[in-house]
Amino acid sequence: MSTDTFSSEHTGSIIEPILRWIYPAITAEQFALIHHLIRKAAHFTEYFIFALLLFRGIRGGRAGWRWSWGLLALFVAAVYSALDEIHQAFVASRTASPYDSLLDTVGAFAAIMFLFLWFRRQRPQTTREPA
Repeated sequence: MSTDTFSSEHTGSIIEPILRWIYPAITAEQFALIHHLIRKAAHFTEYFIFALLLFRGIRGGRAGWRWSWGLLALFVAAVYSALDEIHQAFVASRTASPYDSLLDTVGAFAAIMFLFLWFRRQRPQTTREPA
């Protein structure tokens, strides 16, 4: 999504009519804020999903959780995010931002933490007998 197609100008031309249909009295400042928040949420969400898929690919046919799988998925997502921002520096309608890369990595980190908690919750609990 680091191409010209997903530049702020292009996504704005899609989002603005939808927002104006929902809220016709929206001001330019309100639209700019909502558009910005939608774009940043997309960064987080896209890398959250990417990290989930990376973890699944790294895990392969094995079951359960291993920190090495989670950390490798996080590392790959973070490196890919940095490379994606570098690519955007060469697209005329895009701007590269280390903050976007950080937000991407936070989304991937959230996915890995979600998986860790998910697998921890799925693990059968051992019960102790009362003494």
